[in-house]
Amino acid sequence: MILPAEWRVRYNYPVGETGTRFFSALREKKILATRCSASGLSYLPPRAYCERSFQPCDEWVEAGTTGTIECATIVTAAFENLPPPPYAIAYVRLDGVDTALINFVQGLDLSDVPAAARRLQPGTRVKVVFRDQPEGRITDFHYELID
Repeated sequence: MILPAEWRVRYNYPVGETGTRFFSALREKKILATRCSASGLSYLPPRAYCERSFQPCDEWVEAGTTGTIECATIVTAAFENLPPPPYAIAYVRLDGVDTALINFVQGLDLSDVPAAARRLQPGTRVKVVFRDQPEGRITDFHYELID
């Protein structure tokens, strides 16, 4: 037996100093990453501490506006509070950063899902495109393929 139920919780998530700096920079159409001087690794999304050295990330760097797809998928099922399917998402390692950040891929013809998926292969180059009026949210930008 399955009993349908619904649980909705609204909350304010404190993003801390690191998150505040990241989201504030998005309003200026900048994507900031943190770097650990002990390990040399740069993190996006930014992290307060390095997972390799366990030291604080003590530098900020601006990520490039182009990057490389690490992995991607096309979502064909509907999920609450997300765009109507199909839509594409990808983890992208932006130039100058060591980790990948997920976001939507737009400007891709999704009418033929298998054909679109072939265009989202690892190694594919993309660019960052900001919306005209950024609000300090991860959805202030998306990725587009570089042809």
